[in-house]
Amino acid sequence: MDLNLLIFSMVAILATNVCGIMWNLQPNTQKCLKEELQSNVLVTGDYEVSDAPGQKVDYIVKDSVGHILSQKDDISKGKFSFVTETYDTFEVCFISRVSQQHRGISQEVSLVTKRGVEAKNYEGLGEAAKLKPLEVELKRLEDLSDAIVQDFSIMRKREEEMRDTNESTNSRVLYFSIFSMCCLLGLATWQVLYLRRFFKAKKLIE
Repeated sequence: MDLNLLIFSMVAILATNVCGIMWNLQPNTQKCLKEELQSNVLVTGDYEVSDAPGQKVDYIVKDSVGHILSQKDDISKGKFSFVTETYDTFEVCFISRVSQQHRGISQEVSLVTKRGVEAKNYEGLGEAAKLKPLEVELKRLEDLSDAIVQDFSIMRKREEEMRDTNESTNSRVLYFSIFSMCCLLGLATWQVLYLRRFFKAKKLIE
């Protein structure tokens, strides 16, 4: 029983979808982070920007076609959240703005993003539904199990797509190789016949 609990705990740790990053944002530049996400995935982010006089930092979250999911100007510290509608590549951009009157310095930006089960507020859910702490934990584990099953299903689907692509590529390469061999054989036959007629015309062979 203890072994099963340990294995499940390790799987739960590996399935945690939390990403934290920190970098220095140079004046009048932007930094974008991209990630591919499935549909119907909740994404939350906590950001914090160091203060610099006369400088402002904006952030914008958008998908691959330019639809804005979240945006705010002149940020310092806060949160954002959005739910993906389709499978797509999403990016979060932090943009520095410095007026010409200021020299500008680099600002430290920290971002912690969560997605899926880790992004849900189970404490608020438990309070709203009047659930006991154990029931809240069971609900979280249930959602985590569903997320793991869904991830395995997506991985299996991608593996099938890759296998179909490999089989299709192998078939095309085989057909192209056969076509190339036929072309080479035809060219070699024509060359032999042409040279034979040429040598006969020059009376080098009979």
